[in-house]
Amino acid sequence: MAPPFRLLVSACLMGQKVRYDGRAKSSPTDDLNRWRDEGRLVIFCPEVAGGLPTPRLPAEIEPGFDGADVLAGRARVIDSEGGDVTDAFINGAKKTVTFAQSERCTHAVLTEASPSCGSALLYSGRHDGKQRGGFGVTTAALREAGVEVFAPDALPDVLRILAKTPI
Repeated sequence: MAPPFRLLVSACLMGQKVRYDGRAKSSPTDDLNRWRDEGRLVIFCPEVAGGLPTPRLPAEIEPGFDGADVLAGRARVIDSEGGDVTDAFINGAKKTVTFAQSERCTHAVLTEASPSCGSALLYSGRHDGKQRGGFGVTTAALREAGVEVFAPDALPDVLRILAKTPI
């Protein structure tokens, strides 16, 4: 019998080397490892799914905009050399939603500040290392689809919420 929920998690948070710089973001927690073993986790990278290579140039959403603006065609995602990578980010977001729905994901824990996965923070859009409030393209698409998205620092709260759901 399949678990009653599945938690979508950024692949880089589970140790996969899929970030723009070819690295992982952090090591998984004991709870995430246990939930992975129980079949409760769905591990996915929107940027790789969208066709971007690893490693790749860092990319940011244009200043003053967020993921919802990108999905609506009001903003672009630009890499550090000025290349427009918007289509790959939109494609990855759409694939993530389709995959999350097919796997019955109700919640997601995604990498903060990423132009795909950021849930409360983004980089400035000027490739200057500064951060600002905002959310990424995949986060916008998942929220539109009814999936609750959280940053890794909210993981203890998400685990408490979801731990109440028996297998």
